[in-house]
Amino acid sequence: MANAAASHISMEFGITGPSFTISTACSSAAHALGQAYWMVRSGLSDLAIAGGSEAPFSFGILKAWEAMRVVSRDTCRPFSRERDGMVLGEGAAMLIFEPLDAATARGARVHAEVVGFGMSADACHITQPAKEGAAQAMEAALRDAGLAPEAVGYINAHGTGTLANDPTEVAAIRVVFGAHASRLAVSSTKSMHGHALGAAAALESAAAVLALRDGVLPPTANFNEQDPECDLDFIPNQARVAQVEFAMSNSFAFGGLNAVLVFRRL
Repeated sequence: MANAAASHISMEFGITGPSFTISTACSSAAHALGQAYWMVRSGLSDLAIAGGSEAPFSFGILKAWEAMRVVSRDTCRPFSRERDGMVLGEGAAMLIFEPLDAATARGARVHAEVVGFGMSADACHITQPAKEGAAQAMEAALRDAGLAPEAVGYINAHGTGTLANDPTEVAAIRVVFGAHASRLAVSSTKSMHGHALGAAAALESAAAVLALRDGVLPPTANFNEQDPECDLDFIPNQARVAQVEFAMSNSFAFGGLNAVLVFRRL
């Protein structure tokens, strides 16, 4: 069952509130995190455990991805001119959501604050991304957070390393952020942990949260040459020490299903 992990977590910890699984391809974990955030913020849940896990390394699944001609021949080079595709990854990450006063009262270490979540659908193509849908999700997340685009200092990009995704995401970022886009730090951690599909957004949200907490922005690894269509600051190859207040995490799935989260440093 797709919901087996959620069911086992509820049984392990005796959780009797809402428990469910979201399936939206590579945006699954982002949708799960966003729903958890909204449920806690609205008072529907006192606390939520949300994230994603994925283990796609089997012969049939690997061959299916190869058949789509989106897998790299050597390594994942997001936003780089010589990129030729994604690299699959396996993994999991889970985040705990609760009101700040409740976390503080129980002595929990608070890593960051979730301040916004936005969703959209491209209504365009099953595999080809559309900048309009990606931009709509980013704008919705900023509205939910009550932030101007200029407040964001770092974006953990969807950044798959495919020929289609990367320039589309850059174009969407420029639509949303305008002139500020050139001042943004942007990176794709998929260059290091691979594309973990349903778990990707959980891993990348955790990376964005830790970047805010520790003041270190993760790099885009394997970057070797600027692509004229991808003309942002991608933190090439080396992590960067920098304190930013707000970070965004982008997730844009096959089927045109987009989900974006915004975090604040505490």
